[in-house]
Amino acid sequence: MFAGVQRSLYALGYTAHTLAEAGRFLVSRRRSRVLTLQILFTGVEALPIISLLSLALGAVTLFQGTIVFAQLGQGQLIYPILIAVIVRELGPLLTAFIVAARSGTAMATELGNMVVSHEIEAYLAHGIDPIRYLAVPRVLGATISMVLLTVYFTLFGLLASFFVTSLLTTIDAEDYFRNLLAALRVGDILVSISKSLVSGFLIATVATYHGFAVNKASTEVPVMTIRSVGRGFTYVVLANAVITALYYVVTA
Repeated sequence: MFAGVQRSLYALGYTAHTLAEAGRFLVSRRRSRVLTLQILFTGVEALPIISLLSLALGAVTLFQGTIVFAQLGQGQLIYPILIAVIVRELGPLLTAFIVAARSGTAMATELGNMVVSHEIEAYLAHGIDPIRYLAVPRVLGATISMVLLTVYFTLFGLLASFFVTSLLTTIDAEDYFRNLLAALRVGDILVSISKSLVSGFLIATVATYHGFAVNKASTEVPVMTIRSVGRGFTYVVLANAVITALYYVVTA
């Protein structure tokens, strides 16, 4: 039990240190090649799978909802549902899962291999903080990419799904976009951005933490990588649930 408490306190300390160093990084406006590469890998290279998911989710929701609610004479209900599903709930969550599965595993594996090859020891021997120079650019890159991907998921899901659905139904473009904007609230956007920020930070922090947690054996790298993904998923789901609950409390 004592060991578990000790690990929890260490994890909290690591998170606080990473957050503090990230703040210093942003204030100093220091340039980092790692940050640029992280945004490229996490953000740009994930666009194809994000596009496919957002298109599928939006098209299925819009197509099924249009048919069902039209039969019930409640066609206007599809727009609040689209906002809730794509903007506020599943959009940020599915994007976080993709980022965790791709970038989380990559960060944990890369840092774990650096520990095994004694590169981290070399940083420490030269008085360089590995968290500041290795973890923080990755955390910031993943967080920035997470926000941008969530915005892209939302826009692509709402726009592309309409064009796909319009091929199968007689939905009117003017009515669709007018009703969609009428259903969208500032709170929906704030919730989506909040979820993406928190999820991006949690995913990257958990991944880098487990990467540094590798000791000496290379066999620990895949173990820590899998553990980081599992815990990243768990923390993201919990964080999203808490933000959603706060949203409904505030707007109630």
